[in-house]
Amino acid sequence: MKQEHWKKGVEAFKEVHFKKHEKDFLQLVEKGQNPKALFIGCSDSRVVPTLITSTGPGDLFVLRNVGNFVPPYKPDNDFHATAAAIEYAAFNLEVGEIIVCGHSDCGACKALYQDHSAYASEMIHTIKWLELGMPAKELALKSVPNNDKAELLEATEKFSVIFQLQNLLTYPNVRKRVMDGTLFLHGWYYKLDTGEIEYFDPERQEFLPISMEVTE
Repeated sequence: MKQEHWKKGVEAFKEVHFKKHEKDFLQLVEKGQNPKALFIGCSDSRVVPTLITSTGPGDLFVLRNVGNFVPPYKPDNDFHATAAAIEYAAFNLEVGEIIVCGHSDCGACKALYQDHSAYASEMIHTIKWLELGMPAKELALKSVPNNDKAELLEATEKFSVIFQLQNLLTYPNVRKRVMDGTLFLHGWYYKLDTGEIEYFDPERQEFLPISMEVTE
């Protein structure tokens, strides 16, 4: 297996980036992590949370999966990687914010409109996971009357962010902390082609440029 490319990258990290943040890394080792937020983003290689937010080591607790989906709270004896990360961030790390970041040209949202029967056995977990995006698809189909593909995909991507925020509130500790004002939820939409970020305004029920967000 060829590893030369990765070897050079690791060496460059150690010589350049690690040295630049060496004090930060050492402090994080000594004192432990205390991230400001949980960032729930897509596994898409074009979505890079630290670049998008201009953050450094220790600032974000990052959870990435296919479609930036949040499964609803389900207290059973199965394995739940996404749920475990949410619980850990909200309860153990006590982050003050959770960001759900969707994005344009989302492969997971596109897949909601495709037939997967030909490779159902090879993609069994992926197909099951995509069920989390179906409420967004159903609402998008009702909201885009002309079924324009580009409009339909963007609507699906944005509605999905809203549904994932709702799913977050099914987690008892998340809901409790939101209610007592110690945890804040944000829905973002990242445009890959322009680098722009829009946020969901719950009062206006629409996505607006993040530059318009009013902070207290």
